[in-house]
Amino acid sequence: MNPISKQPISDIGYNFIPAAYLPKGKDEYYLRNKQNRSGINYRKLTALEIEVLVRNRNASDNWNNILVSDAFNPELVKNCKFFGLVRIGKLEPYYLEFHSIKLQVGLYNSTIISCDLGDNVVIDSVHYLSHYIIGNEVVITNVHEMGTTNYAKFGNGILKQGEEERIRIWMEVCNENAGRKIIPFNGMLPGDAWLWSRNRDNDALQQKFKEFTELKFDKLRGYYGKVGDRTVIKSCSIIKDVWIGSDAYLKGANKLKNLTINSSAEASSQVGEGCELVNGIMSEGCRAFYGVKAVRFYMASHSQLKYGARLINSYLGNNATISCCEVLNSLIFPAHEQHHNNSFLCAATVMGQSNIAAGATLGSNHNSRSADGELIAGRGFWPGLCVSVKHNTRFASYTLLAKGDYPAELDIPLPFSLVSTDTAHDQLLVMPGYWFMYNMYALARNAWKYIDRDQRIDKTQYLEYDFLAPDSINEVINSLELLEKYTGKALLKLSKDKKLIDADYIKAGKKALLNNEVPDDLEITADGFENSKRKVLLLKVKKSYILFKELVDYYAAEQVLQFIATNKLKSTDDLFGKLPKKQKRAAWVNVGGQLIPAAELDKLKQRISTGKIKNWDTVHAFYRTQAQQYPHQKLTHALSAFYEVTGLSKLDKSNLKDLLQNYLYTKTWMVDGIASSRAKDYTNPFRKMVYETEAEMEGVTGKLKENSFILQQQEELNTTKATVQKVIKQFKL
Repeated sequence: MNPISKQPISDIGYNFIPAAYLPKGKDEYYLRNKQNRSGINYRKLTALEIEVLVRNRNASDNWNNILVSDAFNPELVKNCKFFGLVRIGKLEPYYLEFHSIKLQVGLYNSTIISCDLGDNVVIDSVHYLSHYIIGNEVVITNVHEMGTTNYAKFGNGILKQGEEERIRIWMEVCNENAGRKIIPFNGMLPGDAWLWSRNRDNDALQQKFKEFTELKFDKLRGYYGKVGDRTVIKSCSIIKDVWIGSDAYLKGANKLKNLTINSSAEASSQVGEGCELVNGIMSEGCRAFYGVKAVRFYMASHSQLKYGARLINSYLGNNATISCCEVLNSLIFPAHEQHHNNSFLCAATVMGQSNIAAGATLGSNHNSRSADGELIAGRGFWPGLCVSVKHNTRFASYTLLAKGDYPAELDIPLPFSLVSTDTAHDQLLVMPGYWFMYNMYALARNAWKYIDRDQRIDKTQYLEYDFLAPDSINEVINSLELLEKYTGKALLKLSKDKKLIDADYIKAGKKALLNNEVPDDLEITADGFENSKRKVLLLKVKKSYILFKELVDYYAAEQVLQFIATNKLKSTDDLFGKLPKKQKRAAWVNVGGQLIPAAELDKLKQRISTGKIKNWDTVHAFYRTQAQQYPHQKLTHALSAFYEVTGLSKLDKSNLKDLLQNYLYTKTWMVDGIASSRAKDYTNPFRKMVYETEAEMEGVTGKLKENSFILQQQEELNTTKATVQKVIKQFKL
């Protein structure tokens, strides 16, 4: 039986805060008065104004509880019912126009219960508007129900007075079994979500994160919903316990419940037709439209959900787009794209700059004994069409998965790899360095694209978009040893020495690779990449080994050149005196898209656990500090990597010149690779066959010689050449 109770009409609009939760000496409006910062001076209605309101078919339970500003015009209020304390700002004879819709300022055909209305608002055909503070020049029209409860939390995972722990809203990210669940809160950054989802063996740290979140809010009941200035809400069905910022646009939504929708004049948020959003937070500049369903979710700034997408128990990072598909129990770092039909992502941590293709099924727990598997993908993860993988699976940075079914768990440690399955020979194929060999255009353009599309206003976390950075370079260096080991194993396969260990294989493989003594027909296999008995074949090992060593040099040279430019150094004495001394290469961690040295992160966690850090604001200050220190940390890491791979102990005039010349050589073939990989699209006969003439093809795809990105890269190369020559001359190298 539905719990419908009968109460006196005179109670409508009053006793919003239950007596048990009303502080001594306070009335039910004390929080409302604190929230309302409009600065409007209210007065009671005059007898004439009441007469006009009654004539215009308005009704109130108590006209003395209708307070208005001096510029109130009663002729602009028609056919409305008022209950409780209602405060109304200016109503002047204007109309508000938005997207060709023109609506007269005023209150019409609505039921308004205990609300504060700003200046020159339009409230028209709102069947039920209860306990909201409305800003100036707001339009709300054709809304069925819009109300706030006394225990509203606006999407934050907090508890109000008298509520039990069991009703707290958690987001069960990364794992379907809720073992990595986190509490959403307004202002949560990707790094916060990642930190909280990890470290499950540190109970003190986990408890501190919960305390930090509860400190951001109080447990008091009685907060009103808010609608910021110039927000437009039209043709929505149910809006309940929703806090809405300024300049937002809500149209045609089915149900919006327990939400914060952050929005501002600089970054307007939108919710469109058919959307159902429950228990979530949208940051500035977000958009959700065309049938989106989202439950227990967080959308970081400038992210989008569209075309029927479903986002459940998931965190979506900044500047990300999900459409036409289903994402469950996932933590997604910034710059993620998943915009094709029927792709499925579940129980995953995807570390940004990723692109999920149509038909991809990433993370089905139906092939394991319990729903507790996970997928972890480093930056630049690109699974191809109709890929399916099994939990648990882990991928290094910039892994490209070719179309196919991968029947066993994968652990791919080699970055920039193409991974494919050879069903004819029942083997897994891994080609390290694929992107640099065959698709330099896509790799470089994506790095540029993510920077260009970063619309964040709050850049507390510095997001790394370069494909060569501390995380990927560490993987490159680790890969060098792996390639040496697997090459050595292949070379010594027929050795009679039964006591060979990894160090022997590495020594033999390194010697052969450095001296170009690896036979072209040598079959090099790897172990530990796939949880199966089938062969894992490594392709183009010699080429990728040389390539990876070049990348380390390139990374170091680029950081040195940036250091010279930033500090305006004029001589080698200046440079060598200020460069970091040789250090051991440090481990780095991708913390929500921001790369942070592991040692610094450990210090942070220790300070949180011991109570030295007391709130999320201080954690965010740590992110900002790390962002400021990042250029120097990156330089130190680059030199450490260079010294480790080359065996050098320091930079001097001779090896600095070699480093810069090698950098130019690598930069040149990279730019040539950008142009040549794109040129394939213009020479491939199968791509050309759909066009009658070459002119038609150029009319559709654009002229290769006019490709703006290629031209930009070539111009950058010319600038780099001039810069390097200037340094060599100025430093007398």
